[in-house]
Amino acid sequence: MTSPSTGPAKPTAGTEGLRRQNTAVVLRALRQQGASTRAELAKQTGLAKATISVIVADLEAAGAVAEGGSRPGVRGRPGRPVRLAGDRFVALGLELNVDYVSAVVLDLAGEVLFSESRHAVNGALLELARDAVAGHAGPDRTVVGSTLAVPALVRGDNRTVAWAPNLAVEGAGLADAIGALVPGGRVRLSNDANCAAYAESHHGAAVGVAHALYLTGTVGIGAGIVQDGELMRGGAGFAGEVGHMPVGDSSALCGCGRRGCWEASVGLHAMLAAVGMPELDTPLRTAEAVAARAADDPAVRDGLARVGRDIGLGIAMLSSVLDPEVVVLGGYFAPLGDLVLEPARRTLDERLASAVQVRPELRLSTLGIQAAALGAAEQSLGPVFSGELDLADPGAWGPA
Repeated sequence: MTSPSTGPAKPTAGTEGLRRQNTAVVLRALRQQGASTRAELAKQTGLAKATISVIVADLEAAGAVAEGGSRPGVRGRPGRPVRLAGDRFVALGLELNVDYVSAVVLDLAGEVLFSESRHAVNGALLELARDAVAGHAGPDRTVVGSTLAVPALVRGDNRTVAWAPNLAVEGAGLADAIGALVPGGRVRLSNDANCAAYAESHHGAAVGVAHALYLTGTVGIGAGIVQDGELMRGGAGFAGEVGHMPVGDSSALCGCGRRGCWEASVGLHAMLAAVGMPELDTPLRTAEAVAARAADDPAVRDGLARVGRDIGLGIAMLSSVLDPEVVVLGGYFAPLGDLVLEPARRTLDERLASAVQVRPELRLSTLGIQAAALGAAEQSLGPVFSGELDLADPGAWGPA
């Protein structure tokens, strides 16, 4: 994890609570710094060496950390390094989108153990979830949490779909269905753009960026806002529903039933209408085909330039409100690259109100179609690194 502090927990909780918080501090330090000796962990966290030794012993007994291994550049006789173990605790991330489903299994150290996407036919999500769990859960491996990313507004209980304009889903049915497949039933729902933004800030194009904005590029357009590695969700948890801003063609019909929404001008279907090409099985493959055609077809390039200008209009509006350092464009935007980025940059320069405003850097996602599922898996590990879940006592977790 890149954002949480590695300092010692404040001594305000009871003894058990303090132990859990200090354990989480050690886990976060190992995730951020990699393999470290007990002395290094004490220096990084501010905890006493004796406390570190007790915590490491408990985590080693639980299978969460392991000793050993050499580190390049270390000379002399350093203490034995401790590292996060990847074969005992994992997290599951899933995504349900309009035309595809994805799954990612992530270990404590942030290594991807499983990653797959499939066409979104009936039952595909549950089948993919079942396959991911079957291959990565059992007596010797525990799924500590599962998160399902959806292109929807999700209520504060993190289980209920409040509004999904491009999917026929509502309520807590999705969480219940996935929970029936996952040992322990610990399942959360999260907005897909938020999940992808979280993935980019921990694994992708926004690593180390203090303030970043992520834009999905699928049938719908959503945004994830990240400050210092943490998601900004707003008062009701609905922040980032940018696809329905009144930007672009005011006559274009949106999937929400209204006209003039931004995604009706820059969403996947709008882009395909602009270039006169069919949709393939995933947004990325569709965009790759469009990019290949654009190399020889001026009409396709012109259509993409129009889409790029509308992308720039929306980013200009968002930049004036949010002032991001970096805007990451994901989904179908990534394969199109400068075909849409260059007109977006020009429009952004034209539309920023003042010369003193700094144009955010526009970057392409590096995580592919599994970005939201990866971020969902990373979010599933959050309770471990916050101390909410105690790896040394998994029997005390209970269902979500």
